[in-house]
Amino acid sequence: MTWNSTMSSGYSSLEEDSGEFFFTARTSFFKKPQAKARPERDVGKEHVPQKLLTKEELKQKVEAYNSSVTNRLRMSWNTNDVYTGFIKVQMDLHRPITIRAMSAPGSHVYNSINETAFYLPKDTVNTLHISSCNTVKDVIQALLQKFTVVDNPAKFALFQQFYVGDQVHSHKLSDGENPLYLRLLAGPGSDALSFVLREYETGEVLWEAFSLPELQNFLRILSKEEEDQFKLLEKRYMTYRAKLEAALRSTGKPD
Repeated sequence: MTWNSTMSSGYSSLEEDSGEFFFTARTSFFKKPQAKARPERDVGKEHVPQKLLTKEELKQKVEAYNSSVTNRLRMSWNTNDVYTGFIKVQMDLHRPITIRAMSAPGSHVYNSINETAFYLPKDTVNTLHISSCNTVKDVIQALLQKFTVVDNPAKFALFQQFYVGDQVHSHKLSDGENPLYLRLLAGPGSDALSFVLREYETGEVLWEAFSLPELQNFLRILSKEEEDQFKLLEKRYMTYRAKLEAALRSTGKPD
């Protein structure tokens, strides 16, 4: 398996594992202004579990799904009555993640000291090749592993969302649900269903859930942000001061 990822997309598989992968991401200490998004509505309380389909119904669904696919991300029915396919997951993370860099290119040995915390770009999307047996928990763990994230998987949750007019409806999926089954039922359209990885919101930040290296990385990020903001303000007011002094000198000259 080869996992190729750009800043906005990637590919990985839960069926096989290989050390060869590529990853590029921009480290940014500052949040960028977000584009105006459609209003979002949490439909968790309204969520009704889908009924299970029979084997023959599943086969028909897979055939119908493949007939409407406009890209190469088709599903396959295997002899063991397990079907495989692709899902895309948007990484909508607002807090920095901690990644562990490999000690050398192509190496499988990780350096426990070389950890870095940074904000993942908002447009990062990863494409996973999974089976109908894989659960939400499997998908979250696979995403973190492929991005070499060392944060606890319990800090993250997978959401499904879909559009009704201009409104976004979202629902947090439980660990045991099967994303590929949901993808099959909804069809290939992203408006009908998309998956989003987010931090597990508990109403407050549970600092005790973070390790000491993570907390230290957060402090370094905050210090960097504070230093950069101070330099920006200092430069701005030095410019204002220079303009004011120039204005005072010009007004003091006789006509």
